[in-house]
Order: sequence, then structure tokens, then C-alpha cells
Amino acid sequence: MEGSSRTQSDAELVVACRQGSREAWDELVARFSRYVHAICIQGFRLPAADAEDVFQDVFSKVYEQLDKLRDDSALRPWLAQLTRRTCIDKLRSSSREVASDDFEAGRIDDVVAELDDALTVRAALRQMPVECQEILDRFFARDESYRVISEALSLPPGTIASRISRCLDKLKTVLEDSYPQVRHVAG
Repeated sequence: MEGSSRTQSDAELVVACRQGSREAWDELVARFSRYVHAICIQGFRLPAADAEDVFQDVFSKVYEQLDKLRDDSALRPWLAQLTRRTCIDKLRSSSREVASDDFEAGRIDDVVAELDDALTVRAALRQMPVECQEILDRFFARDESYRVISEALSLPPGTIASRISRCLDKLKTVLEDSYPQVRHVAG
């Protein structure tokens, strides 16, 4: 994982995009591409080709309508809403029958809430020391064993468990301090 000295907030990205920064646009797409795709696949159960179409449509709309976003810090919920609407439009325009449970609002809201929490944890993780980012990413995201992590980081296997524990404590503190709305994720 890369460690940057400071990651731009969503609001800062929006401002930079409005000012024409290509780097900011690339970062915005990179930051939210998995989120949009997951809403399509997990929330609406779209086939891969339809999900790709929705993905393209959503980011085209974001590019064209970014000036309409009233609260620059509300980028994530705005993106979720655009994605929901675009998915529903895609389902309605397709000629295939769609089962009513394929887009039950409650299930989709639950998926979006889980994705929001995951993005918040990722943002908190980016605020952590690079060593913690690396070990937590390897253990939780890549599902690597203590032995594999130990070999990759040239640390004794017994050290891995204590480092994971210390880094989780630090992550919990970052979440509680910076993202109080997701305390249930860390607790």
C-alpha cells in the first residue's frame, strides 16, 4: 500500500475536480470505482456487462453534474443515489423480467451502508502509519496467514499477532476520533 503524507478529503477532491484537475478526477474515480461497482453487483445483482454500463454512465453523470452537488462533503451519498437511479433505469430498460426482490430498497440500503462503512475504514486506514496499513491489509484484505506475513515483512511469526493487535487499537482510535458515525464497525 502506498503511504501518502496526506490524503485529500472528498470535499477537497470535488473542489479540485471543479477546478479542472485531471489528477483529482483520476483520484475520485479510483476512490469510488469499487463502491459504484459493488452497488451494481451486490446491491442490484446486475450482470457484469450491465454493471460496466452503469459504472460508465454514473461517472459520466458525475463529471457532467459535479457542479450540482450542493455539499462537497456529501459526495459519497450523492454517488450512491446516482448509482441507485442508474441501476434502476438499467433494470427497467432491459427486456428481461426482473424479480421484485432484485431491488428491494431495504436490502440495497443495507449493502450501501456496508459499503459506506468499508470506505470509511479504508479512509481511516490511510491515516495510519504505513507499517499498520501494510500488516492490516495483508491480514484482513488479502487474507494472508501469519506465516506468509512474517516471511514478507521479515518479522518473527510471534510478532505478527501483537502488531495486528496494536494496529487494530490504533485503527479503532482513528475511527472513534475521525469517524464517530461508524463506532460500531470498530467496536
